[in-house]
Amino acid sequence: MSVVKQTGQAGRFIPKDTHLSMAANSRISILMYHQVGKFPRMHNHRANYCDQGRFSRQMDLLARFGYRVLGLDTALACLSGKLNTPPRALVLTFDDAYDNFADTAFPILQHHGFPATIYAISAWLGRRAEWFSKDPGRDVPSLMSATRLREIHAAGMTIGSHTANHVKLGESDPTVQERELMDSKAALEDVLGAPVRHLCYPFGSFDRNAVHAAAKAGYVSATTCLRGAATPADHPLALPRKAISHGDSLAGFWWKLAVKHRPKPALTEWRRRLADQPRP
Repeated sequence: MSVVKQTGQAGRFIPKDTHLSMAANSRISILMYHQVGKFPRMHNHRANYCDQGRFSRQMDLLARFGYRVLGLDTALACLSGKLNTPPRALVLTFDDAYDNFADTAFPILQHHGFPATIYAISAWLGRRAEWFSKDPGRDVPSLMSATRLREIHAAGMTIGSHTANHVKLGESDPTVQERELMDSKAALEDVLGAPVRHLCYPFGSFDRNAVHAAAKAGYVSATTCLRGAATPADHPLALPRKAISHGDSLAGFWWKLAVKHRPKPALTEWRRRLADQPRP
């Protein structure tokens, strides 16, 4: 697929360098995407979709204004103090490993040379996202096959685990938690022939035991749906993210990057609860 750089809307919206910009060098915005493509107007599940034209303009904005898109391993090194965090640092993450990532988002990322992490459901590769079917009338998208996952990994994308069966870990017993996390890691490593070090909790569902199970399975990071910018105060197995929604304008996208850093109460509470826990 050819990719055309779209600059029209980005050219009409120029962020200014003020104290509201990402001035805190220890702060990293981890952006959360799901599907990228062409979708009808919607009122529900908006955080599960991003229009492909808007996505292209968002990536144009990052390139034009000097944002530093980091791989997740580099971001972890920055948050732990092993590396200096560059200004305007961010990470791109994509949940579920939809085919439309490979069709639409991937060529745009390649165009800009941006790294990203894609979280795959190991037992669902090449299937359809059947959990969508509980909502009548909602399209059920396809998920990337093992072959396609290998291709984007070989092209420089990071592949992480989204469990084996897309379960709500926070509602699962410890045995299920451990099995889902260990099985998924092992299966994806077999597919890729490379280590799988990163995890994303499906539906943002996790508990303290899930964090322990993730550490036991050998993950070095896990992302959540907790809202806020990631800082050294965050445990690497409970990293917050910022959801990019179908309805986000370019100004709204920049606002999330440059201004919307304050942690939600749930994030503050998890920082407190995990403050004394060992880090990978």
